[in-house]
Amino acid sequence: MLVQEFLERSVGRFPDKSALIAGSRRLTYQDIDEQANKLAHALREAGVTYGDRVVVVLDNSPETVVSVFGIIKADAVFSVVNPTIKEDKLTYILNNCRAAALITHETKWQTARIAAAKAEHIRAVFLVAKDAAANGHEAAERNDDPAAETSPGKRDRASKSRYRLVSWHEALRAQPASAPPRKAIDIDLAALIYTSGTTGNPKGVMMTHQNMVAASTSITTYLENTDRDIILSVLPLSFDYGLYQIIMSAQFGGTVVLEKAFLYPYAVINTLKKERITGFPLVPTISAILIQMKEIKNERFEHLRYITNTAAALPLSHIRGLRELFPTAAIFSMYGLTECKRVSYLPPEELDRRPTSVGKGMPNEHVYLVDANDRVITEADTVGELVVRGANVMKGYWELPEATDRMLRPGPYPWEKVLYTGDLFRMDEEGFLYFVSRKDDIIKSRGEKVSPKEIENVLYELDGVVEAAVVGVPDEVLGESIKAYVVLQQGSTLSPKDIIAHCAKHLEDFMIPQHIELRASLPKTSTGKITKKDL
Repeated sequence: MLVQEFLERSVGRFPDKSALIAGSRRLTYQDIDEQANKLAHALREAGVTYGDRVVVVLDNSPETVVSVFGIIKADAVFSVVNPTIKEDKLTYILNNCRAAALITHETKWQTARIAAAKAEHIRAVFLVAKDAAANGHEAAERNDDPAAETSPGKRDRASKSRYRLVSWHEALRAQPASAPPRKAIDIDLAALIYTSGTTGNPKGVMMTHQNMVAASTSITTYLENTDRDIILSVLPLSFDYGLYQIIMSAQFGGTVVLEKAFLYPYAVINTLKKERITGFPLVPTISAILIQMKEIKNERFEHLRYITNTAAALPLSHIRGLRELFPTAAIFSMYGLTECKRVSYLPPEELDRRPTSVGKGMPNEHVYLVDANDRVITEADTVGELVVRGANVMKGYWELPEATDRMLRPGPYPWEKVLYTGDLFRMDEEGFLYFVSRKDDIIKSRGEKVSPKEIENVLYELDGVVEAAVVGVPDEVLGESIKAYVVLQQGSTLSPKDIIAHCAKHLEDFMIPQHIELRASLPKTSTGKITKKDL
């Protein structure tokens, strides 16, 4: 089964049902399917072929959802990246996966233009206009020679005429609404999801249709989703937790109410009531805000059936606060990582007995712990590395065989490889898992993996910085917050505020340090290497 079949089957069952609500825009299942079909035809016309990669740089929007389904309907592979991505990182991703096309918005053009010009495999850039939703039209392919370097034109001068710059709206308007012929099978890649790596460069997690269908099926099974569910998602679609809300809802025929972010909490609360939301996925940063909103304690949300949480385990104070605000909602505490989407969930009825646990392996999956010698741990409460086996496990990292071999290793049976998560856990006598720590120095903050090396590289680019070391600091809301220790040149007047401002210019939002500590020196080994464990 292919991921787009979730959408196509729901079209057959509920063609006129609202599948997606985004602000004032409401798209039915038939709307999304027809637009995705048109995009698939347009991508093929632009030269995108079987197995090609297409990168999407858009905020949460109907166009992002259409892009995901349209790309896989074209037998291609989608990669949705964080819309706050900076030029250098986007350039790296476009070249790393040899993207054949880029889909972006006019507001992202400054970054996209420069990155696409440096990506030699790009054949087309599809551009969504600022007013596309409002006025329903754009210029088909702009024929003006842009006067300014930042202005989009039919052929961007910086690209040396290598790629076509195509209007999203006109490209779709010119194509048929029927599905294109299909070649892909379920072991083909559906997505490349980029996640931080220890070297500082992001790694492309290869997820096949089979991987994504398996993960979606397992999650919707334990959440007991039905076509009556209405999911409110404030999570970015570049984050797999947000992305899967769209995929899972298409599978069970539900509705997703898509918000760009959790910027206006009271507006979100109004949406919970107005749209009669039944499912609310969140992370601890969101629950921390909600439980401080005293004004909503007298509100009633009787339609809310469940709340899911991932990233860090919910603090006890958050659990109590959420129960007070949403007494009808079951709370699911979960754990996962991009390399397999989801690993475990804690049944809501176990929350009082073991609130710090992230539960057991989800349906259609086995999990176990191993020691430093790769022996399976059978004693309760013994710390070991968590190993996952199941159809949801990735196929590896894009063109990184050594990194892949570190994560995917021979399993207990000759026919398989299993995922070594790099996370240390303990397991109690009943098989419930408790997170202990990471094995490597990757920071997990807000559910995202963050590479200290990538942040350190940015810090060293700032005049006045002599040494820098970035670590994760335990945080009950973020899981880990990001702290940078910085040594300045003698006489430098840089302040922590200056350093954070520099990071904000060069890093995505979730990678900006929350804490800066200025030091006269950093601890080092006898060979001069900074020792983070001594910070």
